Amino acid sequence: MSADGDGPVPLRVGFAGTPEFARVALAAILQAGYRVPLVLTQPDRPAGRGLKLQASPMKQLALDHGMALAQPRSLRLDGKYPEDAAAARQALQDAELDVLVVAAYGLILPEWVLTTPRHGCLNIHGSLLPRWRGAAPIQRAIEAGDTHTGITLMQMDAGLDTGAMLLMESTPITPDDTTSSLLGRLAAIGARLVVQGLADLARGALRPVAQPAAGVSYARKIDKVEAAIDWQQPAPVLERRLRAFDPFPGGATEIGGQAVKVWRARALPGTGTAGQALAADEGRLVVACGEGALELLELQLPGGKRITAREFLQRQPRAAA
Repeated sequence: MSADGDGPVPLRVGFAGTPEFARVALAAILQAGYRVPLVLTQPDRPAGRGLKLQASPMKQLALDHGMALAQPRSLRLDGKYPEDAAAARQALQDAELDVLVVAAYGLILPEWVLTTPRHGCLNIHGSLLPRWRGAAPIQRAIEAGDTHTGITLMQMDAGLDTGAMLLMESTPITPDDTTSSLLGRLAAIGARLVVQGLADLARGALRPVAQPAAGVSYARKIDKVEAAIDWQQPAPVLERRLRAFDPFPGGATEIGGQAVKVWRARALPGTGTAGQALAADEGRLVVACGEGALELLELQLPGGKRITAREFLQRQPRAAA
C-alpha cells in the first residue's frame, strides 16, 4: 500500500469489541494514528438497580471520537435477526477495511465477516494458545491454578480460537490475582501487541505460526450457578474459584440462614465438618472445607456493599455457615 510518493497509506482498521478490555486496545490503536472507519459493539444492555440501558465502554469511546458505529444483535444472515446482520454486512463493505481487530466482542463471527476485510480478522485472545481456547480464558486460568497466562494475537479462522498465532506475550498470575486485576494487565498487553501487529501487517512482516496440537484446553463460559460454594471442595480450590469469579459471579453461600456473597478468602490448615464455622469472632470468620479451611475476608449482604469479615460479624454476631 503506498500513496503517491508520500509513503505508506495507513491501514483502515475496523474494531469489534464490547467491554473495557476491548476499549483499551481501541484507544491504543487510535493513539497510534490508525484510521478506524467502523466500530462494532454489542447492543446497549440494562444495568444497575434501575436497569437502565447502558452503552458499552467501546460504544462510549466510539461516540467520543465520532466513529461510525454498528450494534447488531446477531451477524448471522440466516439467524434470528437477519436485518441486523444485513445492515452490519453493508456497513463493513462500505468501510472498505484492511483488517478487523476483534477483542471480547461477544458475537460469533460468520465466514462472511472473516473474509470481508482485505487481511481478515485479528483477535486479541486472553491466554497463551492453545491453552484456554473459548469464552472465559482468564477466569479458567486462575481457577485451574496456572502460574502464567498472557495474550495471543491470532489470525481468526472458522474454528474456536484455532487460528494461526501472530504475536504472544506472557505474564505471571500472582497468588492474589483476581480476574479483575489480571484483566487490567492483560488489556495493556493486548493493546501493545495489537499496535505492534498492525505495524507488522502494514509492512508485510507478520509471521503466522500454526497452533501446536498438544496442550489444547477449553475455557467454557462462566455460569451464574458456578457461584454456589461447595464446602466439600478443598480450600485452595475454593480460594482460586473466588479469585476467578471476581467480578462475576462471586461466591454464594448461606451464613446464619442468610444468603451471602463471598468475594475474597484465604486457604488455611484446619479440620472440621465441611461448612462448619471454625471461628466467628475477633474479626475472623473461618469455615471448614473438604480439605483445610477457608478464612472469609470480604463478603456482601443482599443489597449491600462489599465489607470485611469484621464488619460482617459486627452485623451478624452469631454467624455460622
